[in-house]
Amino acid sequence: MRLNKFISHNSKYSRREADKLIEEGEIKVNKKTVYTFGYEVQEGDYVTIKNRPVRQKKQGEVTMIIYNKPKGVLVTKKDDRGRATIYHKLPGQYRHFVPIGRLDYASEGLLLLTDAPEVAEALMTSDLPRTYNIKIDKPITQPMIDAMKHGLHLEDARAGAHELSPIRDMAFAPFSTFELRGQTGKYTKLRVTITEGKNRELRRFFAHFDSRIVDLKRVGFWEIDLNNLPTNKTRYFSRKEYDLLHKLLKKKKKVS
Repeated sequence: MRLNKFISHNSKYSRREADKLIEEGEIKVNKKTVYTFGYEVQEGDYVTIKNRPVRQKKQGEVTMIIYNKPKGVLVTKKDDRGRATIYHKLPGQYRHFVPIGRLDYASEGLLLLTDAPEVAEALMTSDLPRTYNIKIDKPITQPMIDAMKHGLHLEDARAGAHELSPIRDMAFAPFSTFELRGQTGKYTKLRVTITEGKNRELRRFFAHFDSRIVDLKRVGFWEIDLNNLPTNKTRYFSRKEYDLLHKLLKKKKKVS
């Protein structure tokens, strides 16, 4: 593994920060200073950063974090319009982490990230429940309720989508659960749980009924809850959450 990648995978430093540390002579391999970014770290090499040893993660070791994404931040590495991304907000040691699913620019709430791309893929392609608190600009209607109960197929699902999205046809599975949490004037607050993570799925669903989602916050993913984690803050998985993850991955491996 290249030295800068080894550092970013096994320490709090990002790949870019690792390059700077190497350039500044702060990295030693087997007690010798290395200035080559592409140096290949071999099994058994003793790597230090500022004379502190780097503990290499064991094979299969995974790090998971929960991030409370704020509104007005994109879930992407960079934006051609110069807008803020989660990687501008997250601490440097998480810059190589992969987001599990997305929340659009105007949405907020629970976002899982991991340093293991294969784990991200396994969770993204799962049918694990995702729970959202939403607020729509219309009173709830019977056709909305029927569609949440029984599902919906739209040949033209562009309403509510991003203007550049190529997705037109979309099938919406029945919601796992939905709960009316308040109705004031023309606004309705709902808590809904779905098992898919399609592109702007909820915004498209309610747009079909000429209703706009004005607030959307993900508060749960699978058995992971946002709880009282402050906006723009992170936390690591608990021991119980790691145990659940390992059981799920083991089960998926058996199925495949």
